[in-house]
Amino acid sequence: MGMGGGGGSRHSVQSDINVTPLVDVCLVLLIIFMVVTPLLQKGIPIQLPTTDNPGKKPENEKQKLITIEWATPPKYYIGSKWFPKEDFQKELDELFQRSPATELVIKADQRLKYGDVKEVMKMTKEAGFQDVGLITDKRTTGTAAKKTAG
Repeated sequence: MGMGGGGGSRHSVQSDINVTPLVDVCLVLLIIFMVVTPLLQKGIPIQLPTTDNPGKKPENEKQKLITIEWATPPKYYIGSKWFPKEDFQKELDELFQRSPATELVIKADQRLKYGDVKEVMKMTKEAGFQDVGLITDKRTTGTAAKKTAG
């Protein structure tokens, strides 16, 4: 007339694992990651241009981020530090002198004129950098359908 299973002693230990707390913790962590991940964009927040198949290049220690923010006139950043246009070229020259193997990644706002981005690329070339890339976002299928229909 007891609750025990299997005819052992009266005080035998049951080895059932309670997984409910584990599941609760995992769900909380999942929600935290879902909320925090979009906030992890590096640098100055801007609207990136979209392409169908953006190239994927892994980030490494040799990369330096250049951001061009949409404003009148455009704002230039190396890392998170702002530079006036006249000092921007000097800073690029100094960066190349310190570490010529640095890879530059340009993050330009999609609302900028093409000439503004081209000018920054020309400045990087004049400073001596050879490995320069652009950051873009992947175009969603809904956006592609709207662009082809319009």
